[in-house]
Amino acid sequence: MNRLDVKKTYKLYIGGKFPRSESGRYLPAKSAAGAHLDNYAHASRKDFRDAVVAARAAVDGWSKATAYNRGQILYRAAEMLQNRAGELVNEVARSTGVSGAKAKREVTLAIDRLVYFAGWTDKYQQVFGSVNPVATSHFDFTTPEPTGVVIVLAPDEPSLLALVSLAAPVILSGNAAIVIPSEKFPLPALTFAEILATSDLPGGVVNLLTGKRAELVPHIAGHLDVNAIVDGVGEAELGAKLQAGPVINLKRYTKHLAAPADWFGAKVENPYWILDTIEFKTAWHPIGV
Repeated sequence: MNRLDVKKTYKLYIGGKFPRSESGRYLPAKSAAGAHLDNYAHASRKDFRDAVVAARAAVDGWSKATAYNRGQILYRAAEMLQNRAGELVNEVARSTGVSGAKAKREVTLAIDRLVYFAGWTDKYQQVFGSVNPVATSHFDFTTPEPTGVVIVLAPDEPSLLALVSLAAPVILSGNAAIVIPSEKFPLPALTFAEILATSDLPGGVVNLLTGKRAELVPHIAGHLDVNAIVDGVGEAELGAKLQAGPVINLKRYTKHLAAPADWFGAKVENPYWILDTIEFKTAWHPIGV
């Protein structure tokens, strides 16, 4: 007797929970060879607005956590990835069609990349902040602070490693991220979200919306409670629409682009990427006698 294969239906990840899309829409996740693997939620404008609300609610507590604590939490997330590495390797391999060895390399580097950026949580302030020379009897300090809610658009390849490399420098400073993962291979990102949900990362710090980039981009560009956009896709038409929004509502827009092979190298371990989603505050303090 032939048994009917039960396909998994992956949901969105918003505010630490896994809601279905309010639209009720789902899309088939296909392998590189075109095989139907599973199904995943097709996010709508309402889902995006819910994700922004969740991210904004998370910013206050996450940004006020100590840098040391944020580093511990990101390191804990890397531990969870390590514990479920086999599951991620299988997801990357069956989705993208790469060999098991290549999938294992991508997952291992994603774990290492998360550990690397976790180490920057209590160091970037000293590297990028400053004590400024002034001509009066004051101390003048410039310190970096998180900008708030950040949209991260991840490229299709490598679907997991690029997402981690883009999101980690955003959230380590205290920002909350809404990640739009690979449209072509979304399942590794969704498995990653399930792992994050079992880590110590507060709900809403990372939110994940799957579906059609072209459908979500106009809402991203026009939303007034989004502070910055990190574009790792680099498609000209989508980029133009994303940049049209900041002309009106002053979002920060930056590109973090790399060739698929470059995501596996040190080029993308760039601490200056942290600067693209922080603001600088300068404070004057009189020198006491």
